[in-house]
Amino acid sequence: MAQGKEGRGSVNKETVMVRAKFKLTSIKRHEGSKQVDVPAADGKPAATKWEPCEVRTIEMSPVFGNGDPNHENTKFWNASPSGSLTLTMINLEAAEQFGDHLGAEFYLDFTPAK
Repeated sequence: MAQGKEGRGSVNKETVMVRAKFKLTSIKRHEGSKQVDVPAADGKPAATKWEPCEVRTIEMSPVFGNGDPNHENTKFWNASPSGSLTLTMINLEAAEQFGDHLGAEFYLDFTPAK
């Protein structure tokens, strides 16, 4: 659904924002790697190395309509019935925001970066 100054379901030229509603369907923990800077020694430039770390991956899909034409999920489903979002994070503090929320629904707001 698009949202602008007039509210849900509208778009204008001043503000372009799209709102979707997705359900958290998967939380995975696995091993990955992250880039780590090594301090410079003996006047040599600093180096970069990779080291193992825990990685979290979340997967989301659009909410589905429940047959009630007035229910919010049905309205979102009519606007975006198919899609997926996969997000892999090495920032575990950010990943913890999803915690044990498997099955929870989230709004995803898309706004152009300027």
